[in-house]
Formats: sequence, C-alpha cells, structure tokens
Amino acid sequence: MRIITGSARGKKLTTLEGEQVRPTSDRVKEALFNIVQFDLEGRNVLDLFAGSGQIGLEAISRGADHAVLVDASKESIEVIRSNVRHCGFGDFVEIVFMDFSTYLIRKGKKFDLAFLDPPYGQGLLQKALPLVVEVMNSGGTILCEHPVGEELPQEAGGFAAVKSYRYGKIALTMYRRKDVMES
Repeated sequence: MRIITGSARGKKLTTLEGEQVRPTSDRVKEALFNIVQFDLEGRNVLDLFAGSGQIGLEAISRGADHAVLVDASKESIEVIRSNVRHCGFGDFVEIVFMDFSTYLIRKGKKFDLAFLDPPYGQGLLQKALPLVVEVMNSGGTILCEHPVGEELPQEAGGFAAVKSYRYGKIALTMYRRKDVMES
C-alpha cells in the first residue's frame, strides 16, 4: 500500500494484518480520486473508519488543506499515527480515536469531502450517512465504499446518491446535496 500521487507520491504505508482489515486497493483508490480530482484542492476532508489513514493521506498528498481521520480501533490509530509521521503530514491531519457516531454527533467541524469505508456487513454505512450529512458544507461530496450487493439509501438528509461506480466486487457511491445539483 502506498501514496499514489502528489507531494508524498510513492511513500509506502503500513496497515494492520488480519481478516478484520480490508485496505482499499490501489485500483479502487485511484478510481475514487479520479472521481473527486477537481474537488480536492484546498478542501477539508473526513476519512471516517480510517483504518490505516490511506484515503485521508492520499487526499492531503493531492492538495487537500486538512483531513480528519477517525477510527475506533486503538491498533488502527497507532498505524495512522505512524503513517502520518512517515508522510510528514502532521500539520495537515487530525487523528481522532473515537466511535464514528460519537464524533459525528459532536458536529465540531464542517467538511467538503467525506470518505466512508466501514467494515462490511454491519449496516454501518446506513447508520453513518444521516450523521455525516450534518457535518457537510453546502456543495460537499460523500463517497461510500461498499460491496456491490449492499443496498444504500437513495437519499440521506439533503443528499442524494448521484452515481455508483463498480470495480469488481467493490462499489463506490457518490452523494451530493440535492439543492446544489438542481441549481
């Protein structure tokens, strides 16, 4: 696993081993960043269920201003800290050791981009989406990574699913605010 492009291009990242961990493949990560390539520069990014932090770190490498990486696993937080140090992004990243719902209910920050890639098969996307829309800026984008067969809502708060992309067994679903799409 590595940073694909930008200021930290080629930096190798560490990840946890085991069946509980499912890092985003380089193919899906590249596709994800192709989708939002013009929406990254100067933006605030939320990497919810951050795991190794690779999505938030890739966003910083590609020009995002700030990223908040949230995970409830102590082991994941240690890996994230190591990866942030290795990339030299300490000034651009906030690491939060907390359950996703507790973090989102606090509503302290607003985000332009949110990446959600929770453990599969636990209904966490369906629980997180309504909370995430509350912390998004107008014009923001939410991207969810999930298994192809998983049903996601067509709408969440003022956001609507605008497009889904399929990469083998993995899908990316993009949500945008309905009132912004109509104008």
